Amino acid sequence: MARPSGNPLPIPGCPVALDCKPLWPEAAPGALGNAPADRPFLTMYPPDSAKANGTAVIICPGGAYGILARKKEGVEPARWLASLGVRAFQLDYRLGPAYRYPVETGDARRAMRWVRAHADLYHLDGKRVGMLGFSAGGHLAATLATHPLAGDPQAADPIDRFPDRPDFQILIYPVISMAAPYAHRASRANLLGPDPDPALLDFLSAERHVSARTPPAFIVHAESDPVVDFTNSRAYADALRKAGVTVEFLAFAQGTHAFGLAAERTGEPGQPQLAGWPSRCGIWLQGLGMLGPKAP
Repeated sequence: MARPSGNPLPIPGCPVALDCKPLWPEAAPGALGNAPADRPFLTMYPPDSAKANGTAVIICPGGAYGILARKKEGVEPARWLASLGVRAFQLDYRLGPAYRYPVETGDARRAMRWVRAHADLYHLDGKRVGMLGFSAGGHLAATLATHPLAGDPQAADPIDRFPDRPDFQILIYPVISMAAPYAHRASRANLLGPDPDPALLDFLSAERHVSARTPPAFIVHAESDPVVDFTNSRAYADALRKAGVTVEFLAFAQGTHAFGLAAERTGEPGQPQLAGWPSRCGIWLQGLGMLGPKAP
């Protein structure tokens, strides 16, 4: 199958000097305009060529589906992944309240398909493409993991011929459930509006839709998280184990929310009790066979 070429045109909202790719060459489906907020795109962070292993990860920053925490939950994780030899793609997806479900999920599905469609161009293994999601971005990743769609071999757009199921999921203090009693209210309101259909709340509660086909998961959450109830991660991890899905669950007794890599930054203290999760995740990825050389 012929692969589509990359689009070299500048993208509104793309950080200066970074390589950004639009998810759609023209207006995105359902776009309300042509401002940066209406143009979902991927920002690419390639690994050093000597370390490149053919694995890719799409990063979904958090922000309650209302903002994107691009630096702490996008740029910094992308650089960490690149240090492992992984090509990282930070996803700028559209946000509420201007955009509601299924727009955000559609952007994430398109991102997975886009990366697989360009696997040959970037020397990637199309069967080693995962998602890393923080907070509401974790909900986006878990939604694809529990409700994957196969590609349409007859689609006019060759990108839509590829499947969107992640090969693995990395979820950091994720929103998982949209239903009471432990849904994150701001994420639910921005994604679904003030009075969502109960059937939609059930459909978008990932812990209720795990199956044996759900991809392996690495989950990190602090039990004392004051923003997103720890039960989100615990319920999802329990459901994964019950379905026989590989899961590594790091449950920390103490910690806040939105700690990113938990590293110390200028003017911001680190959280040493949490800071080990990236190295643990690297070991987990190695065990899955995601950090070895790409198969010929």
